[in-house]
Amino acid sequence: MQNNNREVIEINVVELFLYMARRWYLFLAAMLLTGAVGMGICLFVITPKYESTTKIIILNQQTTGTLTYSDMQMSSQLTKDYEALIVSRDVLEPVIRECGLEDDYKELSKRVEVENMTDTRILSITVEDPSPEMAQRIAASIRETAAKHIRAVTDVEAVNVAEEANLPDEPSSPSKKIWAVVSVLIGFMVVFIALIVRFLMDDTIKSSDDIKKYLNLSTLAMIPKMETPAAGKISRKKGKAGAGSRKKKRSIGRNQTGRSGNQMTGI
Repeated sequence: MQNNNREVIEINVVELFLYMARRWYLFLAAMLLTGAVGMGICLFVITPKYESTTKIIILNQQTTGTLTYSDMQMSSQLTKDYEALIVSRDVLEPVIRECGLEDDYKELSKRVEVENMTDTRILSITVEDPSPEMAQRIAASIRETAAKHIRAVTDVEAVNVAEEANLPDEPSSPSKKIWAVVSVLIGFMVVFIALIVRFLMDDTIKSSDDIKKYLNLSTLAMIPKMETPAAGKISRKKGKAGAGSRKKKRSIGRNQTGRSGNQMTGI
């Protein structure tokens, strides 16, 4: 028979809370430090990115020039096809050459996002770039090149511009608010975990209650802690006492000599 001894660790939540509450300054210092580091990385290390968005609308028209319900339904069904065509190699590679980009097809496709607005035939093309002017130029170039490619592949004549590419005035990433909140939370969690580990690893006896709780022993007596005076104070008191005793001796000697003198004159 093998006896498996399992140590059970009991955690007093109130005691743990008070233990951490007494060390509130560690949380404050850690959150200020990590918050400052996070904002420094956000402002001075990470390159800001800008987003420019343009929109197109694609309609499948008959040769008569009239728009029917079936045409609108077919356009909605073909939206996924148009999204794939916009980020295809035949569209992005001409854009790379036109804008003089150093990216290849795969790198540029990661910075392009095509989204179909809900219950519409409008496609939104968003481009991300470190330069706001270049982001606008790439978005406009993709829109024009994609319109030509879609008309050539699907025989669709109506690929119209719904919205021109905008010039972004504020970076889309990194977000200062997100970086600040995440950095502060990291500092809080680091101190929180460190204090929990320290609390669990601390097995020292601090009071008579701990003796009864952990050792199942009763306390017979308690020795109060007494503060001893400083060495300088003791020496000064001794010096004063010695001087006082010398003065007493001198006064006694004088009294004795005075009395003896009187006795001798009396004789």
